[in-house]
Amino acid sequence: MIGVLGALSLTLSSCEGFFDLAPKDGLNDKLFWQDADDAYSALTACYNWWCANDNGSRTIFYEEGYSDIAYNFTNTSNVNDVAKGSMSPVAAPNKWKQYETIRRCNYVIENIDRVPADKITEAQKNDILGQARAIRGYSHALITNWYGDAVKMDFVPDTDDDAKLPRIPAEEIRAFALKDLEWAAENKISDDNYQVSGRLTTGAVLAMLVRFNLYWGNWDDVIKYGERLVSLHRYQLEDADNFLKMFSMEGQGSKEIIVSYQHIQTVAKYGDAIRFFNNADGGWASFVPTTYLVEMFEMKDGKLITDQDSGYDETHPFANRDPRLAKTVLYSGMEWEMPLDGKDRVFNMLDREIDGKANTDYYLAATNASHTGMLFAKYAWPGPAQYISGMRDDSVCPIIFRYAEVLLSLAEAYVESETQQDLDKALDIIDNIRITRGHIAADRSRYATQAQVRELVRRERTIELAGEGFRYEDIIRWDEYDAAGNKTGRKVAETALTRNIWRYCGTVDMDNPDRDMRAVINPDASEADRLVEARPSTFDKRRLLFPILQSERDANPQLDQNPGY
Repeated sequence: MIGVLGALSLTLSSCEGFFDLAPKDGLNDKLFWQDADDAYSALTACYNWWCANDNGSRTIFYEEGYSDIAYNFTNTSNVNDVAKGSMSPVAAPNKWKQYETIRRCNYVIENIDRVPADKITEAQKNDILGQARAIRGYSHALITNWYGDAVKMDFVPDTDDDAKLPRIPAEEIRAFALKDLEWAAENKISDDNYQVSGRLTTGAVLAMLVRFNLYWGNWDDVIKYGERLVSLHRYQLEDADNFLKMFSMEGQGSKEIIVSYQHIQTVAKYGDAIRFFNNADGGWASFVPTTYLVEMFEMKDGKLITDQDSGYDETHPFANRDPRLAKTVLYSGMEWEMPLDGKDRVFNMLDREIDGKANTDYYLAATNASHTGMLFAKYAWPGPAQYISGMRDDSVCPIIFRYAEVLLSLAEAYVESETQQDLDKALDIIDNIRITRGHIAADRSRYATQAQVRELVRRERTIELAGEGFRYEDIIRWDEYDAAGNKTGRKVAETALTRNIWRYCGTVDMDNPDRDMRAVINPDASEADRLVEARPSTFDKRRLLFPILQSERDANPQLDQNPGY
C-alpha cells in the first residue's frame, strides 16, 4: 500500500500542471493578457449592452414611453409605471444593472498592464483604455442621472462582500464620470475606430460629454465640448430626403450618426422590430406617439397652431403643417410606402370598418393596434418589408448619439449660459436644422428674448429627437417658466405628466387625393372615445428619481432608498 501511494505521489509530481489545463469553454485568466489581441477581446465584452444594461439598445424606445409624447400600452419593462407615476421598489426599470457593464470595464482597466510591453504599443493601450474608461464614465453618468446618489465602482471586487458599498453623493459620481470621459477624450482613441461601426471614437466621447454636461447644467462645458466636436468636421446633418433613411436598414452608414448599437441578424440579433408596426402588419405597436407631439409642430408658414391667424383646422390637424411632422409620425391618410401582400394601402386607424369589413388597423381592433391611432416613422419607414418575416431577428442598429443632438445641446447652452449666452448662435443652429430638414427658418421677430428662444429650442429639440428616448430626461430637468419668463419652482414634467393621453377620433376619406386631408377628425367626440389613458392630476416629486429595486437592496444591504419609496 505504501508503495502504491509512493508511486501515485511520484506520478503527480512528474505531471505538475496536469490539473491546471486551460478550460475549453471559457477564459483562463492565468493564460490571458498575453498580447494586444487579448486586451481587445476583453474590451469587446464591455460593449455588450453598454448603452443600457437593463434593456440594451431598445431602451431608447422604451424611455420615450416614460414621457407625454409617447405611449406604451403593455407596460413592457415597467415603462407605463414611470409615465403614470406608479413606480415602486418592486415595479420599476432597473437601471442599476449598469454596474454589470462597469465591472467589465474595470476588468480591462485593472489588467491591461499585465500585457508584456513588447506585445502592445502605447497607442493600442491608450485606445483600449480610452474606450473602457469612456464606457465606465458613461455608465456611472447614466446611473446617477436616474438615481442621484450612487456607488462609485472603480475596481473589480474579489468577493460579493467587497461589492457591498454604500451610495455616495451624486456630485461625486458625476465628477468621477466626467473624469473618465475627459481622460478618454484627451488620450487619443484610435482614429481607426471611425471605420468600425459601433466602436467608440473621440467624437462619440465628446458627444457623451456634451449630453451629460447638458443634463447637469454645465453650460460652458457643453459649449466647449460641443464646439470641439463640430470642429472635427466628421459629421453632417442629413437633408430632408435622407432624414428617415438614416433610421432604416439602408441608411446605417449616415454621416450624421456618431455611434449606434450594432446588431447582426441571428448572431447578435435585434428582436424587437415587431414593436414598431401596427396590428395589420403583424406588429405590436408597443410605443406610439401622442397628440401632444403632433400639436408641437408648426404650420408650414412657421406659425404655431395656437396662433389666431395660423389657419389650423382641428378637423384636419395634419394639413398644412411643418413637413417634418410627416417624417416623424405615421398618421391616418398616409400611404404605406412598402407593399403588403403585393398591395400598397392607405393607413386608416380611425374607422372600425372599411367597405363593410373589419379594419385591423383600427385603434381598438386589438391589443396590438396603436391605441393613439398613430405610429412613429423612425425605424418603421419604409415599412415591414425591410425586416425579415416575424421581425424578431434583424440587424437594426439603434442610434445612440447623432449630430443633431449635439447641435441642439449647443443651442440650449447658448441660451442658458451666463458667461457665453448668444441667442443668435442658438437661432442659427435651429435654422440650420429646420432648413436642412425641409422646413423654413424661424421668424426672429417672435424669438427676440431669452425666454422666447428657450421655448423655441426646447420645442425644436423635442420635435427633432422624438421617439429616440430624450423627452423624459428633458422634462424632468427643465425648469418651468411663467409667461413673464420667471421660474415657477416646478419642473416641466410636473405639468406634462399630469395630462391625460388622448387620441383623435373620426373617419378617413379614402377617395381624397390629398394625403393630409384624408383624416377627418371629430373635435366633438366624447371624452370616453378620445381617452387613451387617465394620468394622475398631481405630480409627486419623488418621480424625479427612480427607486432602487428591492432585489438590488437585498443583494447589497448598504444601499439606502430614494426618498418617497
